[in-house]
Amino acid sequence: MSSLTKRSTVYLDPSLHRALRIKAAETERSISELVNEAVKHALIEDSIDLKSFEERKDERLVRFEDVLKKLKKNGKI
Repeated sequence: MSSLTKRSTVYLDPSLHRALRIKAAETERSISELVNEAVKHALIEDSIDLKSFEERKDERLVRFEDVLKKLKKNGKI
């Protein structure tokens, strides 16, 4: 663990904690490593989503109600 790491208290659901402990033991990694990796992946996904939102900001908005009406009209629902 790097000397630049920060300590934090995280409260986990007991069943998630158990699964995490087992995975850590089976993969010979620490719980901290697994949690850091999961958080990084979540932040990467957020970054990708934000990029997609930015790329699509000028697209015409379509109301859900209009989509449903079109599906009904076309016999899809």
